Amino acid sequence: MFDKVNADLKEKMINMISRADIQKYSFYDGQSTIEEFEILYKNNKSAGFHIKDEAYESDDLFHVDSRVKYTHVDFPLQGYRYGTHLLKSYKDIKYFTKLYFNDSYPIVKKVISVEIPDWLDLELKELNFEGYDIVKTVKPNSRNKSKIHTYTLKSVPAMRKVSNAPGPTYVYPHLLILAKSYTQKGETKPIFNSTQDLYNWYKSLVNSLENDNTDIKSKVVELTKDAKTDEEKIKNIYYWVQDNIRYIAFEDGIAGFKPDEAANVFNKKYGDCKGMANLTKQMLIEAGFDARLTWIGTKHIAYDYSTPNLSVDNHMICSLFKDDKIVFLDGTEKFNAFGEYADRIQGKQVLIEDKDDFILKHVPTSEAAFNKEYYNYQLTLDDETLNGNVEKEYNGESRSSLLYYFDQLKTDKKDEFLESYLSRGDSNRKVTNITTSDLSNRELNVTISHDLTVKNAVSTFDNSIYIDLDLDKEFSGYELKERNVDYIFSSKKYLESTTQLKIPNGYSVTHVPNDIKISSDNYDLSVSFKTENNTLTYKKLFLIKNAKIETNDFEEWNGFIEQLNTIYQEQIILTKE
Repeated sequence: MFDKVNADLKEKMINMISRADIQKYSFYDGQSTIEEFEILYKNNKSAGFHIKDEAYESDDLFHVDSRVKYTHVDFPLQGYRYGTHLLKSYKDIKYFTKLYFNDSYPIVKKVISVEIPDWLDLELKELNFEGYDIVKTVKPNSRNKSKIHTYTLKSVPAMRKVSNAPGPTYVYPHLLILAKSYTQKGETKPIFNSTQDLYNWYKSLVNSLENDNTDIKSKVVELTKDAKTDEEKIKNIYYWVQDNIRYIAFEDGIAGFKPDEAANVFNKKYGDCKGMANLTKQMLIEAGFDARLTWIGTKHIAYDYSTPNLSVDNHMICSLFKDDKIVFLDGTEKFNAFGEYADRIQGKQVLIEDKDDFILKHVPTSEAAFNKEYYNYQLTLDDETLNGNVEKEYNGESRSSLLYYFDQLKTDKKDEFLESYLSRGDSNRKVTNITTSDLSNRELNVTISHDLTVKNAVSTFDNSIYIDLDLDKEFSGYELKERNVDYIFSSKKYLESTTQLKIPNGYSVTHVPNDIKISSDNYDLSVSFKTENNTLTYKKLFLIKNAKIETNDFEEWNGFIEQLNTIYQEQIILTKE
């Protein structure tokens, strides 16, 4: 078989602490099998551990054809040794996509050997090798008419489970397997020699769909008949898919790459990203528009389509061609307005179907100000209580996130949610007279205003009043310590807050914290205090420009957060004149 791959893994394990227990496992699916899986004593005899074989379940996936073979390995004494032998076969080289040097546990020495037969044109693309002493050799094997590529790395750290981290393809050294073509009986046949080859395979799956749109025609007519403009028709269809089709991840053999028929998704009222993209496309086509399926890798993936490989993308959306413009439509992003894009796909390259050809474009990016959150507090003192009015505004992704969570609540819980959300669940805060913008309209910035009473934030002693003025304390828990990878936010941030406190007659401000301010390529952060016209104004601006804090920012960032926490802990002092 010319496209089969055998991956043979042999390990020697030693525990550094007593009574260690670990789990050894390997996944397989409809495109792979596990031929051998055994745990061995140091004399290479079977240790007799029972290997279990089960369907893999995930909270993130509705249906997945992956299975897992695994066993629990116990090390009775410190320094005990076991070996592992695992032989996994891939039925098609297309599904053998990459090899990592790092694993779940630290490795003294890792050797990766890839034997490539001369009839196979395969590139081992080396990624993230910088900073690692990886020794590479290439030796011919005349007996098998092949070349053996060997990579050796010593003292390999374990893959760390770190929250808000970049995807592993950004962080860890690995080999991307680019199987380009093979030669059989003097004839060279492509695998994924180019982006065109990758597109051809994707398009063959799309061409095999039987899109009978009979079931969706009446819904398209209903959604468009009263629309006054083309844009209104498009929005009605796009928003209907967002609101009425439940997104459920689905990975089952070829269905992990092939979209479901539009009618199936329409009738079931659920689908994965591919099925939702196809339904959006077919509904728009029924309405007379030029809509096309579009493959994309989210920001979790470091690659683009210059490396044709099945791991280059993990998502599908729909592209609308109209008036010499392309608008991307992602039905999985609930409450995203037409023409707005989630940060996870902004700037990423897309592969758009174009009959037998394809189009490469990039999703537009937006500045952090697009996601602006603005809070305005107008406060007065009444004995030891803070009273006032609050106005809040949410734009971009901060708006769509709030609308999504709000929509998930039962109708009778929405008022309760708003009150709890605005009071932050603090029994010392009482929120009343809430008014909001139309929370069913995803195109409007969300505005919320309410009255606020805060107890336990003010205390008096002798002739002084002590006030905890900050009610939000943004980023208070964001010290990035014991971390060696960038911190990735879900979106760019623009948090602006103004708090104005009316100073009571006969009092003056005798203590406020020091102003702080820092700036880098990734953020602008500032906190300031100003007293004028019997009013104390407290301002914060936290701008996260690129949705990340890089490791070389950590020292400065942590210094700012430390100062910020000090401000949050300090009290404003008013003294009687």
